[in-house]
Amino acid sequence: MSDYILECCVDSVESALAAAEGGADRLELCAGLVIGGITPTIALFEQIKRYTGIPVRVLLRPRFGDFLYTEHEFEILKREAELFGKAGAEGIVIGCLTEDGSLHMPQMRALMEAAGGMKVTLHRAFDVCANPEEAYGQAKELGIDTILTSGQEENCLKGIELLKKLERLGKEKGGPKLMAGAGVTPEVIGRFLKETNITCYHMSAKKTVDSGMRYRREGVPMGLPAMSEYSIFRTDSKVVAEAKRVLLEHTAGR
Repeated sequence: MSDYILECCVDSVESALAAAEGGADRLELCAGLVIGGITPTIALFEQIKRYTGIPVRVLLRPRFGDFLYTEHEFEILKREAELFGKAGAEGIVIGCLTEDGSLHMPQMRALMEAAGGMKVTLHRAFDVCANPEEAYGQAKELGIDTILTSGQEENCLKGIELLKKLERLGKEKGGPKLMAGAGVTPEVIGRFLKETNITCYHMSAKKTVDSGMRYRREGVPMGLPAMSEYSIFRTDSKVVAEAKRVLLEHTAGR
């Protein structure tokens, strides 16, 4: 199983524990998963490290939205890379773009330097870049370990053809591992294992949990008006366990 990685994206201690229970090999830690994830707090990271023994890569994203960062935002990213490295993160998850949709190489190099000895994942900024083949080559040049991608589609199943193309490119020229993400389920993993040689999968396995609040003041949104303030997203350990079972069965049959 050492060649295969099942990574779970979590934004709470409760979800991290559920991912561990289900057999996740690694965590991507963020805050605000419902908006695609932003940088979590050091305190959250420390609690998850305390209660799970799973390697943790930390998402560094200062805000919701695109990946064209101001100088202030970029300085925050560099400092966060240093802080999470000192706190014991196994890796960081980053991505910076220029206004024309290319990887922002000066910023990326600076973040790689700030990462020190940590592993680095290029996140789904890759999925909105202008030239994925060029970006793959640049990621290799930077020494990035993994690219998390849906194949530049809303989910990885729709993007499977680009993922296959990038997989072939990596086989020919070497480069970062591809991690299929967005819309990953046990069934999707099964299909990928049949059609590709991709060995890394990223899932949140979210389920909605009703809040324990008995008194509820409805109609007073604190964030997105379309979302209930009394719905909580958590990782479903059963879905993670099923995904892990699919991977284990595949490796046993190799």
